Amino acid sequence: MNKDKRQQILVRLRDDNPEPTTELNFSTPFELLVAVTLSAQATDVSVNKATDKLFPVANTPQAIVDLGVDGLKAYIKTIGLYNSKAENVFKACQMLLSLHNGEVPEDRDALEALPGVGRKTANVVLNTAFGWPTIAVDTHIFRVSNRTGFAKGKNVVEVENKLLKVVPKEFKVDVHHWLILHGRYTCIARKPRCGSCIIEDLCEYKEKTEI
Repeated sequence: MNKDKRQQILVRLRDDNPEPTTELNFSTPFELLVAVTLSAQATDVSVNKATDKLFPVANTPQAIVDLGVDGLKAYIKTIGLYNSKAENVFKACQMLLSLHNGEVPEDRDALEALPGVGRKTANVVLNTAFGWPTIAVDTHIFRVSNRTGFAKGKNVVEVENKLLKVVPKEFKVDVHHWLILHGRYTCIARKPRCGSCIIEDLCEYKEKTEI
């Protein structure tokens, strides 16, 4: 895909959604960190249902440590892999207290050192909580980038690096959210809704649908 096409795609996505953000409910960097950690292999809807009950009771590292692993599990048991996620969140809270004065560090290496936090989660936190121009490539972004021809890659790291290279600075902070939402609601996995897509004429996918 050439530079002009990418520019037009980004302009259309921006015009359609000027201030995109995550669909996870949060009000602090810590709440976002917990929500993103819980969202692995789970829907944002299911995570929000759990955290809407958890956060009014415990939304700081100390409060979750006080709650304990079993207490935390009681709030998140409706989420997939809740046992391991509860252990990770609890241990991460202990580390935040002992190493970072209970604050979420604005530092990639420090974030990735926390249990349950990988590159994708760190990218989301840095982007959404701190405004960094990072791009967390999930299954939606990986699919949209490859299917449209916007930024092809054989794995998530290749796609991330390509996106960081080809996306102009003015779009970098928000492109993560635009591509996720586009993949979640329009360019869906089984059968993309090309007929209702605002970038259909710019997309290089050969098997377009009329839906």
